[in-house]
Amino acid sequence: MTLIVATGEPNFTTMTPELTSDSDGKRIAVWALPYSATLGSLVRTKGIFQATRLRLPAPARKALNYRTSELTLDLSALEDGAAVMEKVSRALDGIEARQVLPREIEDILGIKATERHRWLKDERLKSAGTKTVKLRGRGKITFHVFDPEVVEDLLDRDAVVDWREEDKATAAENRRRAAWKAKQAKALKASPGEAPKEEATVDEEGRPNLIGWEEFERTGLLR
Repeated sequence: MTLIVATGEPNFTTMTPELTSDSDGKRIAVWALPYSATLGSLVRTKGIFQATRLRLPAPARKALNYRTSELTLDLSALEDGAAVMEKVSRALDGIEARQVLPREIEDILGIKATERHRWLKDERLKSAGTKTVKLRGRGKITFHVFDPEVVEDLLDRDAVVDWREEDKATAAENRRRAAWKAKQAKALKASPGEAPKEEATVDEEGRPNLIGWEEFERTGLLR
């Protein structure tokens, strides 16, 4: 992959392809996408391919394809291959900054849609804003997009592993509280006006750790 800086246009770069031939002798142009663009995701590579194809003239779209972390263009199927190559290269300009879509981040981080929604809601997963697209015959849809640098950082530090551990701890605490409330309700039903005693445990420092202790303090009964 070669990056050429266009003269007279600061900060403008064009990705140029490698020219090769396939097993059938067809001339093929290949753009090797950097890891910073694909983040190791075939789903994201496909997204880049689809966005690039839309920038091409209709007759040339079938000549463009993708594989792993590459885009390929069948030059033998084009009358003006050079012009189409230039359009593809320009479409790939700054591709590393392309925002990450929901399905892409799920593939990159190896997460489920439910996890994405949960972590967006509690703001552990930071949104870069929303995007609205019009679906053919199906109205519009709005969804969150993500900064590729933020996603790469989450991937590098295995943030998902920590978040899942946090979720497990939260779920266990919720189950414990639900069980206590159920026990309390059952005891009150059996003996109206008499609540069950708190079940004491010990925290890491050896102090009593009582179920419902935070609520007990909040009421001010300890003051």
